Amino acid sequence: MRVLALGLLAVLVSPSIAMAAQQQAPTQSAPPVQQSGQAVAVAAQMLQALGTGAVSDVTLTGAARRIAGSDDEEGTVVLKALATGEAQLDLSFPSGPRSEVVARSDKGPIGKWTGPDGKAHAVAQHNLAVDSAWFFPALMLRRAGAFRGSVFALAESEMRDGRAVEHLVVVQRLPNLSGDSASLHEHLSQMDIYVDSSTLLPVAVAFNAHPNNNVLLDILVEIRYSDYRAVNSVQTPFHIQKYMNNSLVLDLQFQAVNLNTGLTPSSFNAQ
Repeated sequence: MRVLALGLLAVLVSPSIAMAAQQQAPTQSAPPVQQSGQAVAVAAQMLQALGTGAVSDVTLTGAARRIAGSDDEEGTVVLKALATGEAQLDLSFPSGPRSEVVARSDKGPIGKWTGPDGKAHAVAQHNLAVDSAWFFPALMLRRAGAFRGSVFALAESEMRDGRAVEHLVVVQRLPNLSGDSASLHEHLSQMDIYVDSSTLLPVAVAFNAHPNNNVLLDILVEIRYSDYRAVNSVQTPFHIQKYMNNSLVLDLQFQAVNLNTGLTPSSFNAQ
């Protein structure tokens, strides 16, 4: 089972990506992430805390606020994802609609995004290496656990917003890659998941996005989760905030979450 991925960045704040890229330093090589039995145990405990309900698909609808430079507007959002990796974001704002889709192909994940002008643009392949369900932790963690190439490591415990958290690091290790190619893929796929030490629910996940023309330039993205509620025995964050380089760019408050409604891969068209 291959983990697919979703950046969902260009469609939200294209100008902000350009500014962020200018501010960040190029990626530096790092030692390989080493598998940890303790990290695997923490991941299993987190999955248990997220709930045992089966999820084949999810649809989240609610209110959205978008901040990009001087732009600050409110609208609506619909997010969809399948357990097999497809995902879609649809935003509606006074400035116009914005969307992004990731689908599967014979060659792996493909993605496209559209802005208010309605023109379709391809999502860079190197921005399709982290999990597509960043907005639904139960799917994100289950797919990471199911993928044979996932490597789990545990960094030191730390404090975030006044609460103790465990820092779980997850990367993908592909058997057909070696040397610099393998190291680059591990870096591109890395997710840093911060888990509340008492509830064992994720409070945030961080990963890097990259300009289309520079895979080595990191742009820090952080997703923060709150307002967890049980939906069909699955713990779901009804409030999500998305940050780029520590600046809030998207604030989502969901009014409805529906599971297992029968979505199919054909509903996600990224061509």
